[in-house]
Amino acid sequence: MLEDRFAGANAGRLVAEDALWEHRARTDAMTVVHILALLIGAASVAGLFYQAAAAWLLRSWMAAPRERPTRQPPISVLKPLFGDEPGLGDNLRSLCRQDYPTWQVVCGTLDPADLALAVAARVADEFPTVDLVAAASLDAPSARNRKVANLIAMLPRARHEVVAMADADVRVDARYLSDLAEALARPGAGAATCLYVGRPEPGIWSRLGALGINFGFLPSALVARALGRRDGCFGATIAIARETLDRAGGLAPLADLLADDWALGAAVRRLGLGIELAARPVEIVVDEPGLGALFAHELRWGRTVAAIDRPAYLASILAQPTALAALCILAAGAAWPALVLFVAACLVRYLTVRVQARALGIEAPSPGLLALREILTFAVFAGACWGRTVSWRGARYRVGRDGRMEPVEVSAP
Repeated sequence: MLEDRFAGANAGRLVAEDALWEHRARTDAMTVVHILALLIGAASVAGLFYQAAAAWLLRSWMAAPRERPTRQPPISVLKPLFGDEPGLGDNLRSLCRQDYPTWQVVCGTLDPADLALAVAARVADEFPTVDLVAAASLDAPSARNRKVANLIAMLPRARHEVVAMADADVRVDARYLSDLAEALARPGAGAATCLYVGRPEPGIWSRLGALGINFGFLPSALVARALGRRDGCFGATIAIARETLDRAGGLAPLADLLADDWALGAAVRRLGLGIELAARPVEIVVDEPGLGALFAHELRWGRTVAAIDRPAYLASILAQPTALAALCILAAGAAWPALVLFVAACLVRYLTVRVQARALGIEAPSPGLLALREILTFAVFAGACWGRTVSWRGARYRVGRDGRMEPVEVSAP
């Protein structure tokens, strides 16, 4: 009888100890979740200040006066083409309407049958006084980055001391070359580059793509420069003197790099020279046929940046306060402070986007479209953090830490 009582008491003690340990485990787990919610919430609050600073910087930058260059050297604009892209004719025409003394436009393709050559020929006929040449680059070197291969083959046709490389989808105003010349004339300048505004073709996917550029990339680039990150060239336009390009190693070292613009900027910086930003952005025509194409396009950008500078890319989550606030709700179990933070984040994001749109002279998106853009931005960020494989022009590559592309073998079915 005594033994039964002892056994019962011992069993009761064990049950009590198990319950205590379970309670402690639940308490510890809740503590970790609460701390996580607090950290995410703090990051979201920091993101709100980030968005306010980005809007202020963009408005100040666009309001600054455009200075006239002290020197206007002749410039050759290299325009690598690939197919009859939407708006290509107008993009080329914009280069023919420059308020600049002497310039040349060189258009090149890798395929003699490329339809872009016919477009360039028509534009050349419309502007007979403009020095515009278009030809296929039959002697282009073997390279994984076909745009760079095209540029290497086009370079001998450039007749002037300054070369500006502009993508096919870039559209400019009449002072484009003056802005580049002014930036190159600044003390210590080795290259000049341009930020860009997305000009969408009709369709929701093109509009979403342009929103990511106009209210994501562009203001973030200005914040990065304000914080001292002046190491970036932007592929929309890079202008550089031929002598500086030769000293930097030329274009050949960029032939297998996906991040060729970043690598060229790095080569210029190794010479002890700076990357200067032109006074105004150019436009790029955004044409996205569907969600898959848009996601793949932006994932390629994201994984390229993440491969080159992963800590900075991870830190860029601060530019997404609404996504952080939504994660805070999940971590906090929909507690009212998290809900208030989410509402505040949505409101601040919408208001800052309206300020940025007004500064750029473009239409602000509707709240619903902006919400879709925020979801897509976070999805791209998450995907870019967990992989290095990208799709580009029908091929798949793995991006190395230096931006180098390695082909990914696709096994037969």
